[in-house]
Amino acid sequence: MDIGIAIQAAGGLALFLLAMQMMTEGLKAFAGSGLRHMLGQWTRTPIRGVGSGILVTGIVQSSSAVTIATIGFVNAGMLGLQQALGVIFGANVGTTVTSWLVSLVGAGFKIDALALPILTVGIILKLTGSRRRVSALGEALAGFGLFFLGLVLLKDAFSGIAASYGESIGGPASYPWIAYIAVGFIATMLTQSSSATLAIVLTAAAGGVLSLEAGAAAVIGASLGTTSTAAVAVIKATPAAKRLAIGHILFNVIAGVAALLLMPLMLWAVAAVADVLDMEGNPAILLAIFHTLFKLTGLALTLPFTARIAHVLEKLFRSEEEDNARPRHLDRTLTATPELAVAALGQEMQRLQRLVNGLLRATLTREGMTHGLIDRQRESVNQLFQAVMDFTAQVRTEKMSVELVEQLTAVVRTGRYLDEAAGQARHLLQLREQKSLLSDPHSKDLLEVYLEQSVALLSDADASPDLRLALEATYQQLKAAVLDLLVRRKVSAEAADQLLDALSGSRRMMDQWCKASSLRSRVWPELERALDQAA
Repeated sequence: MDIGIAIQAAGGLALFLLAMQMMTEGLKAFAGSGLRHMLGQWTRTPIRGVGSGILVTGIVQSSSAVTIATIGFVNAGMLGLQQALGVIFGANVGTTVTSWLVSLVGAGFKIDALALPILTVGIILKLTGSRRRVSALGEALAGFGLFFLGLVLLKDAFSGIAASYGESIGGPASYPWIAYIAVGFIATMLTQSSSATLAIVLTAAAGGVLSLEAGAAAVIGASLGTTSTAAVAVIKATPAAKRLAIGHILFNVIAGVAALLLMPLMLWAVAAVADVLDMEGNPAILLAIFHTLFKLTGLALTLPFTARIAHVLEKLFRSEEEDNARPRHLDRTLTATPELAVAALGQEMQRLQRLVNGLLRATLTREGMTHGLIDRQRESVNQLFQAVMDFTAQVRTEKMSVELVEQLTAVVRTGRYLDEAAGQARHLLQLREQKSLLSDPHSKDLLEVYLEQSVALLSDADASPDLRLALEATYQQLKAAVLDLLVRRKVSAEAADQLLDALSGSRRMMDQWCKASSLRSRVWPELERALDQAA
């Protein structure tokens, strides 16, 4: 093969990859919060999630970008796993838009004549746009122009290869399908882009290098190749990311196996559709039709089972925080029997108190504690508290005694105090981190005493008044010491402000914890007596 043709093919692929990046980044920046709103609001059901995934992927030309955004929504609690799977399935179907864009070049359209004006306009907007969105639109348009120029270079290169060999090197009898599947898989792994592999395959078919059967097998390989990218990307990711990656892999494997088993039937269907559209002589469009049919087959086989798939995936990669956040004693069947429901709530509230106590004590004493760890544990506390609140709202209180209703109210109030205490845990870590800001031994000793007294108070089940008074006295002394350092210019105003904020937050945290402990020591015995009387 002529070295010049190889260089042209490599240059076309490089230009295509650059164009894809420019289009994706430019369109994401231009759309701004619009795409996030679309994913966040239009995904209430798996079917709507599929529609959103197709539309957004078609716009930004990157299923990876859509997948990353979806993972973010799941981690933030804005999307459930079932909804997110719908988006992922739709994003896979949305990649067919790239195939149709590539097929335009293979269909003989003089795209380069249109690409140059688009590129010119895009560069002008990129360089002269005073607003960020205008500049982003310019980048997207420039990428769109380069996209087609790269495809033209690829098509010309593959046409040269076909001319050199004189015939298709990918005919049905040349190599088994598995060889072309492997080529598509490896190409996607190397380029980290199924769109790039699709561009190579479709332009190769348009140039006469690959037959329809070989190209179809390579398209399946490219789709399977994206699963390796997903698998590697989430090795150290969050459990939600891992579950979505498994869902993405499952979709492509199911679609790939089905396409291989039904290959003769699918190729017949492609030929039938092309005959109706009078496009049977265009291999690039035939492959675009096959790619679309291939992805729709995968969607038809997975969408009806989205709920079941989500249920199975929920059991995988469970973190300690997620396990802690799941209620262990609350059951909806108990809500019709108030006495049993209140007893279950009491047990769950004890779990909640142990979780909060463990979080606060670890923040005060554990080496290597980070804000990220605190945030994850705090989130599990909040989720458990919300589960308690939801369960409480369903308990039938009309047949409960007034005393039992009052005790139930006190239990919920205890939970709120605990949740607020967990929300202030960051301040304890900030105090430990800011110890170095204190320049004199006296203030450092006061901070050490304050932290030790906080641990002692957390270790005391009843939060005794003596310990609370001692902690408050140390708090006032430490606050005065920090202000004295500020006045004497021993510490900067910014550092003093940080210290005082952290100190104030820790004081509020301990106050909420003590309220919860006080209520617990008073409410639990009364609650048990009320339950005994009701029984």
